[in-house]
Amino acid sequence: MKLDAHWMPFTANKTFKQDPILMESSSGMHVTTEAGQTMIDMTAGLWCTNLGHSRERVAKAMYESAKTLGYVSSFNLGHRASFELAERLTDLSPGNLDHVFFSNSGSEAIDTALKIAMAYHAAKGQSGRKMFIARERAYHGVNLGGTAVGGLVNNTRNFGRWGSVAHLPHTLDHANNAFSRGLPKTGVEKAQALNDLIALHGAENIAAVMVEPIAGAGGVLPPPVGYLKQLRKICDEHDILLIFDEVVTGFGRTGSFTASIEFDVIPDIYTSAKGLTSGAVPMGATFCKDFIYDAVVNSAEGIEFWHGYTYSAHPIACAAASACLDIYQEESLFTRVNEGIGAYFEEALHSLNDLPHVIDIRNYGLLGAIEFQPQSDGLPMGSRVYKKAMQKGVMVRGAGDSIILSPPLIIERSHIDEFVEKTRLAAAEIA
Repeated sequence: MKLDAHWMPFTANKTFKQDPILMESSSGMHVTTEAGQTMIDMTAGLWCTNLGHSRERVAKAMYESAKTLGYVSSFNLGHRASFELAERLTDLSPGNLDHVFFSNSGSEAIDTALKIAMAYHAAKGQSGRKMFIARERAYHGVNLGGTAVGGLVNNTRNFGRWGSVAHLPHTLDHANNAFSRGLPKTGVEKAQALNDLIALHGAENIAAVMVEPIAGAGGVLPPPVGYLKQLRKICDEHDILLIFDEVVTGFGRTGSFTASIEFDVIPDIYTSAKGLTSGAVPMGATFCKDFIYDAVVNSAEGIEFWHGYTYSAHPIACAAASACLDIYQEESLFTRVNEGIGAYFEEALHSLNDLPHVIDIRNYGLLGAIEFQPQSDGLPMGSRVYKKAMQKGVMVRGAGDSIILSPPLIIERSHIDEFVEKTRLAAAEIA
């Protein structure tokens, strides 16, 4: 088999293809390679397999849909499954976030959110509001809009920013909040930087503020206590929309259906993907409040919002998402984090504070990160630990000098114990 034909995403292609790791099967908490090695997955694939791997019920729902209605366009046509799914999702959403626009990924959900925000202001006669404020160390996908608002320099280094964007400072504070459990106690004042950016650029030019409730790919950065509420207050004062990127934090990851419910801060728009179908098939979703939908839909005759994708509300994806919702609710997975497993995960994670070179551990719900001191040779510690952990039979994610954890919501205490044991062995070999 030739490997060069596939240009792999976010991968050191030359290095990988010299010694490829090819996955053959997956089930529950585990994945197995073609070489026969089975690993416990502490990353839920890529933050997405919240229900664990290869749920038969989801596969059957997709198969039945494929037999009956393999595809239908959502342009001026519809199918029952998309409307039923939208109703179920909006019923679960907080506040009056009663409208959902389907796409195929978190990246597309983000670009949809950006367009909705601009369309809303244009419908109100304020078409000059096209600027966005995001945050350093943010990841909002890799489409042009998401790349522009993102705050990870490697993602923009060769591409620039296709849009008018300013960035809030990130909330990571080793000096005051290292080894925090849950939300850091200090740092709410960092939200005041939003007032400074508004004063500099003018509220009349700003469409929305976009943040992840908990920054994911930037290193799992929980917000300081009260920080998100302050952003909400400032946005309200200036008629600026607040967008939450919940692609990672949704579907029970924090102990509630969304992090906005968990933190009691309701955005005007939020995005979702990953856990929506538990990684079984691509799907994204963008939710908005009534007043936004009403303003856009009532602003024109005919097509009110010139946006969409060939595979928006794909019947097979809708079937998968609906089956996933059944499992989430029947197994009480949206709130399982709060029933003991989250506390056990937190305790286990912080028990690793004595590993060599560890400078911080952060967590909330079933999200966590262990950060290591940068080494003089410049090789990221996250990559080192990732490789050693894989050899020991545990899959983590390397991100700079950190490893990131986001296990499936079905995780048991025995799986967490296995992760701790094998991570200790991996770190000892690096020391």
